[in-house]
Amino acid sequence: MVRYLALRWRQWLSSATLRMPRGLYARSLIIIIAPMVLLQSVIAFVFMERHWQTVTQRLSTAVTRDIAAIIDIIETYPQDDNFTEVTRMARERLALNIAILPPDPLPAPAPKPFFSILDQILSEEITRQIGRPFWIDTVGNSNLVEIRIRLEDNVLRVFARRSQAYASNTHIFLLWMVGTSLVLLFIAILFLRNQIRPIQKLAEAAEGFGKGHALPDGFRPRGAIEVRQASLAFIQMRERIEKQMEQRTEMLAGVSHDLRTILTRFKLQLAMSAPSEDIAAMEKDIDDMQSMLEGYLDFARGDVEEETGELDLRTALAEVAAQGKLHERAVDVSVLGRSDIIVRPVAFRRLLANLASNAFRHADRIEVVARVSRGRLTLTMDDDGPGIPQDKREDVFRPFYRIDDARNLDASGTGLGLSIARDIARKHGGDIALDDSPLGGLRVTVRLPV
Repeated sequence: MVRYLALRWRQWLSSATLRMPRGLYARSLIIIIAPMVLLQSVIAFVFMERHWQTVTQRLSTAVTRDIAAIIDIIETYPQDDNFTEVTRMARERLALNIAILPPDPLPAPAPKPFFSILDQILSEEITRQIGRPFWIDTVGNSNLVEIRIRLEDNVLRVFARRSQAYASNTHIFLLWMVGTSLVLLFIAILFLRNQIRPIQKLAEAAEGFGKGHALPDGFRPRGAIEVRQASLAFIQMRERIEKQMEQRTEMLAGVSHDLRTILTRFKLQLAMSAPSEDIAAMEKDIDDMQSMLEGYLDFARGDVEEETGELDLRTALAEVAAQGKLHERAVDVSVLGRSDIIVRPVAFRRLLANLASNAFRHADRIEVVARVSRGRLTLTMDDDGPGIPQDKREDVFRPFYRIDDARNLDASGTGLGLSIARDIARKHGGDIALDDSPLGGLRVTVRLPV
């Protein structure tokens, strides 16, 4: 039984955790509101159970005691036919309006209200102190409470103010409590929003940096000291990363320029040499080295920051289809949903070109389907080529990795195409996955936030 209860408790706790809001602002509001609501509920309950009930009990006891005294006077001392003196004393001394009625039957009992502390306590006090048949009417919004008590020869009717028997000003306490709570909550929400906003701006800036976006307009360290320190650290980190990427790209460009100069010299020397099989082999090696340098520079250029902008997806895929015709490949492209997306245009075109060139190299038929929905782009590229074994689908994203090492560079490329494509996708905040294609070859799936 204990194990079952523990299991049910864990299930309930897990379900409650999943239903909790995930945003910092919403959770902070719960942290402020929940204790306040709980505290106010406890105070209200204690007040209702203790103060309200105790005050009503004492007031009803006093009113019932006054009525009992009037009954004793009526039945102990001789009175005139109109009970003038008793009526006067009750009105002037006790603030009760009484009348002596003929001994008619008491009205039928009225239905009990669902919640009326006055009806319950007053009935108990009349039963305890007077002990005679009675009828009371406490229902309604009237300021008077009517009480009828059967005497030996008559019926005593009493009209008492509701405030004499009931703590009628309780709602004032509740209104003040709720009103002040709402005012305090409003002030707390204003201050909390001002404290949460810098954190949200910092999160947006960090997410934008991961997608290659520039810093949002007006972004600067603000808020609490800890948030300011985090924002300043982020800005400094961003500047260092950009500077390192710029320095590395410049260094690689310089190395590539020097190497291409040397390769150009080799080509000139070989061109001036007499043709032979050795010369042809050396020219082939130089071309391969040239291709490797170009691929490596393309991979390095992926780190260069580019501003995001709008790109027409249909136009970009039309360029892929045109390249397919040049390679004598059957290429079908289609776009579902809107075609305008926000990406880094040059980098995204390079991503498409790398994926397409890989497909053109190994397949005869390619189908490309792009779908934009809920701010995300899902692009699938299917081909009928040989595909990639499942155990090597992650390895092919490593730089310079080729499935068949015996293939030459013309047949298999430099091994950087998929690496560059995944690097571009991840810098947009997305990723690339490989799977089996319905066409029998490889399916490449690109998912990006746009």
